[in-house]
Amino acid sequence: MKKALVNRERNGVRGMAKIVFGVATSHSPQLSTPVEQWNLHVDRDHVNQKLHYRGGVYRYDELYELRRGENLGREVSEERWQEKYRQWERRMEEVRTQLMAAAPDILVVIGDDQRELFLDDGMPTFSVFWGDHVQCIPAKLPHESLEPARWANYGEQVEFYPTDSRLGRHIVEQMMVDGFDVTQLTKQAEGRGIGHSFIFTKHRLMKDDLNVPMVPITINTYFPPNQPTCARCYRFGQALRRALESYPPDARVAIVASGGLSHFVVDEDLDRKALEAMLHKDVAALTSLPESHMTSGTSEIKNWITAAGALEHLQMDVVDYIPAYRTPAGTGCGMGFAVWK
Repeated sequence: MKKALVNRERNGVRGMAKIVFGVATSHSPQLSTPVEQWNLHVDRDHVNQKLHYRGGVYRYDELYELRRGENLGREVSEERWQEKYRQWERRMEEVRTQLMAAAPDILVVIGDDQRELFLDDGMPTFSVFWGDHVQCIPAKLPHESLEPARWANYGEQVEFYPTDSRLGRHIVEQMMVDGFDVTQLTKQAEGRGIGHSFIFTKHRLMKDDLNVPMVPITINTYFPPNQPTCARCYRFGQALRRALESYPPDARVAIVASGGLSHFVVDEDLDRKALEAMLHKDVAALTSLPESHMTSGTSEIKNWITAAGALEHLQMDVVDYIPAYRTPAGTGCGMGFAVWK
């Protein structure tokens, strides 16, 4: 990418960076787990003592009683699971193909961290990595249900992903001017790998076909007490766009939002409201989504909201929404796929 920029400058072609494309996709381990192993996720759901749903926290049996009237058992069969698995495999390839066609020089990846790179010694609300590369370190997984998706989410071997340090630093500097006091880092703490938001982007969106650097931007959507609100995330996205469009090199930039939608309990109503608000650029509706609902995995919707702020000059296309229920209690993940162009 740097060689291409140098050649354009030698030819007298100068300009500013341009955001040319955006993509948002769920990154749930369920997305990359063969259907015949979904029973491992079901087992984990049954023993989960903290299933978050619409501001409440439930045991599995309590959640089942709460949602009994929805008759979600009709969604729980291997035939139905296989149907949904095939559907989202097609959607993943569709958004990946569109990303490839956009031919970006750089990916700015918005994700969250789940005690991977950041621990109790420092949990920033917003952070930008601007070293020369990030390192994937295979993680020790807390439950066997996650192992089948290791290849896509957690790493099978130590890997180094190139990053764009110049753009990363520029984003930090411009965000500071724009009123966002972001955490900046150029190195990873010993033994701590980059989070699964970024590993998933590399292995499922980029694969080996899109060899461009990324700029990792992390949002603390998960852990109290310094989670940003939906409104703050949208404004952060708007500021990110201003930072990118003030970057002097003539680069094509794509923005990726990694994560979401509702999980580990599916909330179709919330997911559809968020998608509708983004699709129609209804900022008031998007930024007034209930903060009490934005807990646990569902909080990753804020990665999408941030991307929507940065991509408000482009038109969103909701490629698909697939509510993937694992149990009659409604556990699972709302799988979402969208592009902006």
